[in-house]
Amino acid sequence: MTNQDILNIAMRQSATDLSCSPDDFLRDKNITVISYKSNGARRYLELPFSCNLVSYGNNIVASVSKECESAVSDYINKFPREHCFETPNMNVLADKLAPLGQKLCFMAEYFLPDLSALKPLDCGYEIKLLVPDDFTDLYKPEWSNALCEKRRELDVIGIGAYDNRKLIALAAASADCDTMLQIGIDVLPEYRRKGIASALTSRLALKILEFGKVPFYCAAWSNIGSVRNAVKSGFRPAWVELTAKPDSFVDNMNR
Repeated sequence: MTNQDILNIAMRQSATDLSCSPDDFLRDKNITVISYKSNGARRYLELPFSCNLVSYGNNIVASVSKECESAVSDYINKFPREHCFETPNMNVLADKLAPLGQKLCFMAEYFLPDLSALKPLDCGYEIKLLVPDDFTDLYKPEWSNALCEKRRELDVIGIGAYDNRKLIALAAASADCDTMLQIGIDVLPEYRRKGIASALTSRLALKILEFGKVPFYCAAWSNIGSVRNAVKSGFRPAWVELTAKPDSFVDNMNR
C-alpha cells in the first residue's frame, strides 16, 4: 500500500458517505449532490445528510437534502474554498440554514498516515496488544475517546500502556467502515506529555495496516494536543468536514 493508495481508499469511502463520485473531490469547481442512505457508509453517520461539506483541498463537495440544496450551493460558490469552513463566512451558511431548522454542528479535520513518516515509537512503558474481550471493563469516562460504549461492537483492536500493571493509556480502533479503522486515544492526566499517546497511536496504525485496512484519525481544529499527536505519530491532514444537524439535535447537545 502506498500513500496514494491510502488517499484513494479514503476518497472512495467519502464518496460512499456523500453519495458522489471519488473523482468529485479532485475537480476544479465545487459540487453539490443530494444525500442518500448507503449501506457502505461509515457506520456512525446518520444519513441522509441535511448539509455536509467535505474538502480534500481541491474543491468542496456538499452532500445535502433537497431542502438545503439551493442555500448550500449558493454559499459554497460565494466564498473561497478554505473560508467556507471558518468564520466569519460560516455565519452566512448558519443564517441560510436557520429558516430550514438546521444548525452548524460538527467541524473536524481528518488525518491519514504518511508511510514515509509512520514508524513504531517508544514511550518507556510496557505496551500490550488488546482485543475486544479486553475492553469489557474499560467502557469508562477516562477511556471514552478510545472506546465508544454506544457502539461496542465496532471496537476491534487496541494497544494499552501499563505502569506496573496499571493501564495508563489506551489507543483503540473502531471498524467504522469496511476499509478504514478510526483511531482514538486516551492518556491519564498524570502521564501526559511523555510521548505515550504517539507511541500507542503509531503502533496501532501500523497494526491496522498489517490487516490491509487504512487507519484514520480525527481531531477538532482547536484540539492542539490531539493534532500534535497525529502529526508526531506519522499522520498528515487529509480532509475536512463541516456538518449541520437539526435544531433539536444541536440544542440537546448543548444542554
